[in-house]
Amino acid sequence: MTTSSWGGGGGGAVRLWCCGLLLMLLSGGGRGGGGAAAQRPPAYKTLSGKAPLVIAKGGFSGVFPDSSQNAYVFALSSTSGDTTLWCDVQLTKDGVGICLRDLLMNNCTSINRAYPAGEKAYIVNGQRSKGWFPIDYTISSLQITQAIWSRTDKFDFAYLPILPVTNVTNFAKPSSVWLNIEHDIFYRQHGLNMTKYILSISKGGSVQYISSPELGFLQSISGRVNRKTKLVFRFLDATSSDPSSNQTYGYLLSNLTFIKTVASGIMVPKEYIWPVTTNNYIQPAKSIVRDAHSAGLEIYASDFANDRIIPYNYSYDPLEEYLHFVGSDNFSVDGVLSEFPLTAAAAIGCFTNLNVSSKTDHGSPLIISHNGASGDYPDCTDLAYQKAVDDGADVIDCSIQMTSDGVPVCMSSINLFDTTNVQRTSFSNRASIFEDIQPTPGIFTFNLTWAEINSSDLRPKISSPESIYYLVRNPVYQNAGNFFRLSDFLTFAKDKDLSGIMIIIKNAVFMANSLGFDVVDSVTKALSDAGYNNQTTKAKEVMIQSEDSAVLVNLKQLETKYKLVYTLPLTIGDASASSLVDVKKFADAVIVDRESIFPESQGFIMKETNLVKDLRSAGLAIYAQVFRNEFVSPPWDFFSDVTVEINSYVQSVNIDGIITDFPKTVRRYKMNSCTGLGVNMPSYMNPAEIGGLAQLLNGSQAQPPALAPMPVLNSSDVTEPPFPPAAPKNAPGGAANGSTPAPGASPSGSQAAAVMRTGIVPMVTALFASLLI
Repeated sequence: MTTSSWGGGGGGAVRLWCCGLLLMLLSGGGRGGGGAAAQRPPAYKTLSGKAPLVIAKGGFSGVFPDSSQNAYVFALSSTSGDTTLWCDVQLTKDGVGICLRDLLMNNCTSINRAYPAGEKAYIVNGQRSKGWFPIDYTISSLQITQAIWSRTDKFDFAYLPILPVTNVTNFAKPSSVWLNIEHDIFYRQHGLNMTKYILSISKGGSVQYISSPELGFLQSISGRVNRKTKLVFRFLDATSSDPSSNQTYGYLLSNLTFIKTVASGIMVPKEYIWPVTTNNYIQPAKSIVRDAHSAGLEIYASDFANDRIIPYNYSYDPLEEYLHFVGSDNFSVDGVLSEFPLTAAAAIGCFTNLNVSSKTDHGSPLIISHNGASGDYPDCTDLAYQKAVDDGADVIDCSIQMTSDGVPVCMSSINLFDTTNVQRTSFSNRASIFEDIQPTPGIFTFNLTWAEINSSDLRPKISSPESIYYLVRNPVYQNAGNFFRLSDFLTFAKDKDLSGIMIIIKNAVFMANSLGFDVVDSVTKALSDAGYNNQTTKAKEVMIQSEDSAVLVNLKQLETKYKLVYTLPLTIGDASASSLVDVKKFADAVIVDRESIFPESQGFIMKETNLVKDLRSAGLAIYAQVFRNEFVSPPWDFFSDVTVEINSYVQSVNIDGIITDFPKTVRRYKMNSCTGLGVNMPSYMNPAEIGGLAQLLNGSQAQPPALAPMPVLNSSDVTEPPFPPAAPKNAPGGAANGSTPAPGASPSGSQAAAVMRTGIVPMVTALFASLLI
C-alpha cells in the first residue's frame, strides 16, 4: 500500500464526494457566507478576547461517519472558515498517519467484516484490550462507519475511505487542523514513532493545534514544531492517570503553572467546568476557566454532541448548553470540541449577543405554548404556564376538559392516566370504557369532580413524549404544580405580557351527546365572565382551536369576535380548492403537523409539500405543531437541533406560528443577532436544504423508501353534521341513561361487563404504561 491509496474508494466514494460538495447548498454555496464576523462582534471573555474556536471533531461526525471526507467537507461548508478540523491520529503497520476516532478499529470501520479472524489483544495504558488495531494493517480497502449506534448508519453504505492525515491537511486549507494524539506510548511499544511523524506533518503550516492526554508526548515535541502550532494538554477523567507521568488528571489540574511550561492551553471535559449531579442537574460552575486564564492558558471544553442526554437544566436544547460555556456573564472558554459544529458556530456567532428588543416582540412567528411550557413542568399546571410566560411565549393555551360537576378545566388529555398519578390514588377504581374516546379503560376527567381533581391526593404528571428512547423530562418536578380551571387560566393570563390565548376544544360532540355538556357554551360564558368579550386595542386576542369543524361553525354562527383556528388532519400533503373554500368559511387560521410540510422517510426529509402554499393562497394563517427539543424529534436534516428546525420553518416556508413544548427555545431564536443580515447571513443560519441528505443516498442500497402518496384534504374531510345541542341528562343518550355511566360514577352493570369483555390485559397494560415515567 502507498500513501496515495488512502484517498481512493471507488466510484461510490467519488459520487458521495460530489454530493458532499453539493451539500454546500446548506451554506448557499461555498464556505460560510460571512461567518461570525458578519455581525457586530460581542465582547468575549476568552483569553484573547476573540470568539471561541469551533473544533469539528472528526468533521461533522454527528451525521456522517467520524473522520470521513463527507464529514470534513460538510463541517467546513456548513459553518465558517474559522472552524478547525479535528483528527484523532492513529498509525498503521507501515507508519502512515490516518484520521480515525478510535484505536479499536472495529468501533468505527468495516475491518471486522473484512478480516473476521483478525481480532487481537494488546495492553493499552495498563489495560488489556481486544479488537482490531491499526498497527496490524495497511488497510487500503476499508471504509469508515458510524461509531454511535443511535445515529443513522445510512452513510456507512457510501463506502467512505479512511483518510491519511495529509489528505485532511490539504483540503482543510485555509482552515486549520487540530491533531490529537491519544496513544503515543502504545505506538512506541510497538515500534512506531509518533513523535517523528507529527514533527514531519507539522512543518506544512496547516496544523495549528496538537493535543494529547500524555504530557510526556507534548514535552517530546515542545520547541520542535512550527512556531505557530499550539500545544494543548488534554485532561481526561479526573480519577484516571496520565500514563506518561503516572499522575492523575485531578492532581495535574492543581498545577496549571507547570502545565504552562509545556503547553499553551488545556482541554477539559465539560463537567470540569459545570459539574453535574448524579441525577443529571448542573451544579454551580467551577473556577477552572478563570484559573486557566490567570495562568496564561487557553481552555477548551470537550464532549459536545447534540444527541447526548445533557443535564435537564438545558431542557434538551444543545444550543442552551453551549451558551453556558461561551456566553456566560462570568467567563467563556476559548473553544469547544463538537460533533455538531453547526450548532456550536451558531451559538457563538448569533446567540451570544441577543437582540433584547425582540424579547417582547409579538410578531411573526407567534410563539404558542403547547400545554404551557410542558417540556419543563407537567402539562397545563400553574408552573407550566408561568414558565411559558417567563420564557417569552406570545400565546398560552388551555385544552378544555370537563369534570363530572361541569367545570371546564385545562388538561392536555381527557384521560387522567396520561396526565396524573390517578392510578395511585383512591380514585383508581373509577376506570371505565368510552368507545368514542378510546377502546381501552381509562379514568376520565368527567369521572371526577373539580374538588377531587384539585385535591392533594391527585398530582400532575409530567409528559415525556420521547420516553420510548429513555428521554424523560425534568424528573425532580415530575409531579409539581397545580391544575387550572378555565376561569383560573383566564385570570392568570389577563395581566401577563401576552398577545393572546388559545382555547382548545376537543371531544365536544361526545360531551354534548353522551354527557350532556355544552362545551362551547361553557367556554364562551367563561370568556364573557372574565371580561374577554370587552375587546379593546390592548386586549389579548382570543383564539379558539378545534379539530371539529362543527364547533367552529357553531362559534361563527354566534358571531363571536374570536379568531377561529382549525386543526387539519395529520400528514396531509395538499388541499383541494373546494376544501380551502369550506375551511375559510369558518376559520381564520389552521394548525398543521410538521410532517405535512416536510414529510419524512426513515427520518430523512424527502420534499416540501404544496400544503403551505395552498393554505396561504386561501388567506389562512398557518401554525405548525409540535416542536420539541429532544434530539430524536427533528429529522436527520436538522442535525438533532430544534433551532435548526425552527430556522428552516421560518426561512423556508415563513410559518406564522410555532406551537412548542419549549417556548424559551423559540423566543431565543427570535432574538438571535443574525436575523436580517441578508447576503451577509452566515452559512450556519441558512435554512437546511430540504431533501439534501436524502439526495446523498440516491442510488445506494441505503436510499430511504419513496414516500407513499399523501392524502389530499377534500371537502368531505372538512364538512361535519351541525353541532348538536347538549342532551338533557335525563334523556336517552344523556349521562343518566344509555351505555355510559353517570359522570363520577364507577362502572357497573353492562358498563362493568364491557370492561370485563375488554379483558384484564389491556387494563394492566394501560396502568403499566402510565407508571413507566
